Amino acid sequence: MKTNIILRLLLVCFFIYIAWPMVPQSSSSLEFLFWGCWLLFAFVFIGANLATLLKMSRPPVMEQEGINKKKLRSH
Repeated sequence: MKTNIILRLLLVCFFIYIAWPMVPQSSSSLEFLFWGCWLLFAFVFIGANLATLLKMSRPPVMEQEGINKKKLRSH
């Protein structure tokens, strides 16, 4: 589970690294709106994954099922 979260964080950081040079080149208000929404989504995504990594929130349902199966096997 931890590796999936770290891989997601690395992927979004890579996307920001690739997209960042294009942000200052935007000329119209529609482009500014697009980049603003895109960056907001990226930072929300980073925050959600960091919260899960730091165990501030529960992991996604799909990953919780794997945890429950592991607990049942150990008993």
